[in-house]
Amino acid sequence: MTSNLKDGLSTAELIRQMSEEVSRLVKDELRLAKMELAEKGRHAGKGAGLFGGAGVIALYGGGALVAAVILLLALAMPAWVAAVVVGVVLLIVAAVLGFLGKRQVSAASPPAPARTMESLRHDIDAVKERAHR
Repeated sequence: MTSNLKDGLSTAELIRQMSEEVSRLVKDELRLAKMELAEKGRHAGKGAGLFGGAGVIALYGGGALVAAVILLLALAMPAWVAAVVVGVVLLIVAAVLGFLGKRQVSAASPPAPARTMESLRHDIDAVKERAHR
């Protein structure tokens, strides 16, 4: 900034320059935030697809195991009673898992572009420091 004073720039020109630089800086930070969120979104999408595939396969495996447990219990009691017992146990487990999942989701913080926010704070501090000089 001292070189600009030597060049004879007026205060108004210096303020205009600073305004343009701040505007460019804000646009760059917004572009960085957009890129960071897009990257996070791609990773989340891939992860969700993989979890979905794993869930489908686990569903088939779980169904086979449930049938095996029902058949095993059917050796000691009527088959319909064995199916009711297994169904009730599965519903209880599902209720517990649903409650725990709800608590986890409500405890999750919203995703935010952390690196961009830190960079923006640094930029604001730098602009403030320049303005004081």
